[in-house]
Formats: sequence, structure tokens, C-alpha cells
Amino acid sequence: MQNSNLDQRSINALRFLSVDMIEKANSGHPGLPLDAAPMAYTLWTKHLNINPEDQQWVNRDRFILSAGHGSALLYSLLHLSGFKLTIDDLKNFRQLGSKTPGHPEYGVVDGVEATTGPLGQGFAMAVGMAMAENHLAAQYNRPGFDIMDHYTYALAGDGDLMEGISHEAASLAGHLKLGKLIVLYDDNSVSLDGPTDMAFTDDTTKRFEAYHWQVLHVADGNDTAEISAAIEYAKQHTDQPTLIDIKTVIGYGAPDAGTNAVHGKPLGQAHMAYAREKLGWDYAPFEIPSDVQEGFDINVKRRGMANEDKWNALFAAYTVQFPDLAEKFLRGFKPVHAELDLPVSHVGESESGRNTSQRVIAALSEQLPSFWGGSADLFASNKTNVKSASAYEVDDPLGKNIWFGVREFAEAAAVNGMILHGGVHAFGSTFFVFSDYMRAAIRLAAIQKIPATYIFTHDSVAVGEDGPTHEPIEHLMSFRAMPNVNVIRPADINETTAAWKAALASSHTPTLLVLTRQNLPTLPETDNLADEGVQRGGYVLSPSEGETPEGILIATGSEVQVAIEAQAQLQKTGHDVSVVSLPSFELFDQQPDEYREEVLPSHVTNRISIEMGATFGWERYVGLKGKKIGITNRFGESGNPADIIKAFGITADNVTATYLDAFVRETNATV
Repeated sequence: MQNSNLDQRSINALRFLSVDMIEKANSGHPGLPLDAAPMAYTLWTKHLNINPEDQQWVNRDRFILSAGHGSALLYSLLHLSGFKLTIDDLKNFRQLGSKTPGHPEYGVVDGVEATTGPLGQGFAMAVGMAMAENHLAAQYNRPGFDIMDHYTYALAGDGDLMEGISHEAASLAGHLKLGKLIVLYDDNSVSLDGPTDMAFTDDTTKRFEAYHWQVLHVADGNDTAEISAAIEYAKQHTDQPTLIDIKTVIGYGAPDAGTNAVHGKPLGQAHMAYAREKLGWDYAPFEIPSDVQEGFDINVKRRGMANEDKWNALFAAYTVQFPDLAEKFLRGFKPVHAELDLPVSHVGESESGRNTSQRVIAALSEQLPSFWGGSADLFASNKTNVKSASAYEVDDPLGKNIWFGVREFAEAAAVNGMILHGGVHAFGSTFFVFSDYMRAAIRLAAIQKIPATYIFTHDSVAVGEDGPTHEPIEHLMSFRAMPNVNVIRPADINETTAAWKAALASSHTPTLLVLTRQNLPTLPETDNLADEGVQRGGYVLSPSEGETPEGILIATGSEVQVAIEAQAQLQKTGHDVSVVSLPSFELFDQQPDEYREEVLPSHVTNRISIEMGATFGWERYVGLKGKKIGITNRFGESGNPADIIKAFGITADNVTATYLDAFVRETNATV
């Protein structure tokens, strides 16, 4: 079917605005904008329910450009639709400090719903957004009041669907029958290096059908009527997520169309001129015809403003009829700063970090309607399920326990999508050693500055008999090296509760809660000190008897108890040291210099760190003279946990001997 003249001119406006950006920057990916402009134009002007005047409208449709290398197309859409993105911003594409970075960045570019570029993650975050919409609708919608009722759209390419995370996420979405998730598949059969059939000969549509998706086909990626009809059909079919397989020609209109030559580099002036002539585009670079701009104003901006006005009126009536629900609904879109009734423990009680966390999760589930999360098939081990709650499933979208299955990467990305959607405070969990499967998604959460929470249990070689494959060694330090991530490894019940409070209060930083399998004794004074101490990242838990300590023992997690025992042994030998619990390097480093000096006085250089993991990085706190007790240049062992811990020297006796050898006998020998 022939597109209308205005439709075709608008599509070409998107194409050439995008390639003009790329040409000016001499950097970018013209292939996707040239071939996917018709599907993007059709979605945005005929179906997508957004208001460029209010990016935070909670019931807007979500659109994720999973193929984030096609960012120029998204920026063109945002500009023409009336988001806060000027023509000068487009001309500054891919330049330092611009509002139009190389790949879409959440929080940097108005209207961008998620940071994308690492292929497959946008697809999986869209799954998380659809899960959040489904769960919130079940919680808050009432007859005549569908206050949460929107679609989640993603535009994905061949590369997205090659990535393993897409398999995990598509399987989960199909199982959950997320019928308001619609993915437009830019099926052009070309990737960066060449034809996809050099490495990718899957029957993608059959694969998605096997995942219980509805699959629709559009034979001509330039036919807007056919694309629109497919989207409309997908919207009406709410029992399954939908993949719309749209056949396109990468770099459509360019001389090298259909080849990888147009994937990831500017067309060049000669090829630009060819494309302009072939597609009948007679306008200068960055010039937009007035009728095209007016069309976007009417079909995106004004339509979206009118739809939000209708929703605001609906929500106002909902607030009158259901005031408590309305208040809870809105509270879910904000960080948690309310006073919470959470477990507190006193000396004499002991419990594993994972069991304390389970009690905290149960309490949070009762007090925060927005709180939910799940595990990668490890509820029995992570203890992250709410015993009194049901599973989140197709027939029970109110369920609080998400069964992610053995899909760690998709789990983490879906949690990111839920947080980006808003309205929920979500978490995911697995063994700490399997955080490696989630690392790329955690990194993307950090880049996006979102407060996702990841719970990691079985935090050390104390896992024991499962052996080195299940014992994290380098993980603590590797995540501490990642910018904008708070890694918290609590020492007992009270520090674990405080760690949860810190995670929920975070607004721009993801949190990793690293918890033990083995029981931990409640340490003296943590019932009084842990809340502020964990919030500050570190504190003097057991001070020296004298005003100034001779030395400092610094530890995290289960090893804080070891430090307390070593402190007592050293006291008997006439050496007066303090014990510092340092559950979070990141939070501690954010404290004022005066506070850090109070906890770790610079003139006290006799320092030992104690942690059952890689020692690399501890020198920042113990200094060059200090000693580090941990695990260096090797992995764990299989055996009884107590035997393994002793073999690695994570004992009070070894701490005491190390202190005496390094700071007493060595000093005496020098004298």
C-alpha cells in the first residue's frame, strides 16, 4: 500500500535528520535509522501514548530502543515530538557533554526511558517494565478506574535477538503472558561484520512461538499501513507478548543498502547526495518542513497531552473514591524514607545474613505495597521469598514472589526495567558467585543511576562443601571497583537490617547486599550503632580502651566477629587496638574527612584488614605498612566450612599473630 505524502515526507524527515546528525559528527550508525524510520514513525504517531510535556506521567506507554546504536533515530523522534531536545542538540550529536550521546542515556536525554546499547538488555528491561505494569494494574485498578493501563514497546534488531539475555527474557515474558509487551523486530539480516547468516541462522519466529509469544509478520518495512495494522492487532491480543517481525533493508535508500557497509559509519557526502535524490528529499541538512513538524505536534504531542488530561481527571476521581490506594500508588514512585518497623537484635542472638534478610523482606512486604522481588530458582537458599505471600504468576499478578527461573542476567535487567518503570521497589537475588552472570546489568543500573537492589547470599568460602565454583573470591573487590554501586556486607542482624534501610533510601545508586549463609552472632553495640554506622559505610564498633588505639583491625561481614576476638587476645598481651566495621567502602568514602579521620586516625598506621575474599584494594585503608588477611591469588576449596576458614587463616589466632609479628616483634627487632 502506498504511504500518504505526509507520512512519507515525515519518515524521510526522520531518516535525514538522523543521517545529518551522523554526518556532522562523522560518527554513528545510519543503517538502522534509514530502515526503521517507517516502523518508528508509525508507532509514535499512530499508537504511542506519551506526553512530551511530562516525561514523568506514570501511565505513559514506554518505548525502549533496544538497538541503542540507532540512537540518532530516537533523538529525531524526540525532537520532532516536542521533547526538550533542540536542533542544536542534534547538531551536537556524539560530542562531549552533549544531550545526544552516542547511545541513548536515561536521565541525560529527555524522553529516553532506558540506557541502551549493550545489546539485548533493552529487550530485557522492557520485559521488566511490562511486569511492573501488570503487577501495578492488579494492585490498584478498580472497575471504571484503570489508572495503570499502558503498553511497553521495544524496537530490537538482529543483534539484540542473538544475545543470550534475549532468550532468557523472552522465555520469561512468554511464560508470564505479558500481553501488553510488543516488540518491533527490525529484521534486516545484517550485522556489523556482514550478513547475519554467517553466524545466526535461527528461525527466530519459531523460536518466539516456542516461547509462547504471538508472532506477526510485516513483509515490507516501508508499508506503514501494514505496520500499523500489526501493532493494532498486537494491542488487542492481551494473552501473549507479541513479536512483530518487520522485514527491512538496512540503510534503505543509500548506495550500499542491504550490506554491513551502512551499519556503523557515516555515509559520506556522495552517498548522502545519492540517498537524498533517491528518496526525493530536497531539503538542506537539519531542515524540517513545517507540515511535517505540525504533523508530529498533532499526532504525538497534542494527542499525548489530551490523553494525560483524561488520565489526570480519572486519577482525581480515583483519589476521591480510593484515597488510601491513591496514596500508596504514588508512594511507590518515590524512594523509601518512612520509618519502618524492622528486626533489631541484642547480644546473645545469632542468625545468618540470609535469614535476617528474609525477616526484613517479610516486614517490608507488610509495610510497603510497592515492595516485591524474587530469585533465580534459589528461594530455598537465598531466603528471599515472603512466606505469607503468593508467587507472581499469570493467574496471580498480585503475587509478591517472582520466580525468575535460572535466568540471572534477565533477572537483573528485568529488575532494572521495573525500577525504571516506577511504582515498585524491586529486588533480585542469587548466590554471590553467580553475580558474574548479572554484572553487565548491574553496571547498566549504575550508569542509569537507578536504585535497584540485588541480594547476594553465600558470600564467601564459608559455602564450604560446594567448592571453588560456588565460593566468591574476587567478587567483592570487583564490584567495589564499579562506579556508583553501593556494596554492603553486613556483620550481624542489626547491620543487615540497616543495610536494607540504606538500599531502600537510595535514589540514584544500585545496592548490592552481600549476605552470609552461616549464622552470625549479634555484636556488642550494633543495636545502637549499626543504623548510623552502616549509613556512613564504616564506624568504630569496639573502641580501644585508651583514648588513642595502638592499632586498628578493620573487617567486614562475618570477619568482624573475628576482629572482636582478636582485639580481646591482643588486649591480654598489652596491645590496645580498636575494631572498625566497614560494611561499605563506597558509603564510607563519601563521608567528610573529619569523620573518616575519627574512624581511621591517620597517625595510627598499625592496621590489619580481615575479609574472606581478594585482598587487592584493601591497601587504601591499611596503607603500605598495613597487613591484609584474606585470600590472595587463588580460588576456594571444597570441605567443611570451619576447616576451610581455618586453612585460609581467617581466625582470631592468626590475626593476633600477624599483628604481633608485623607491629611488635618487627619493631622490637628494629630497636
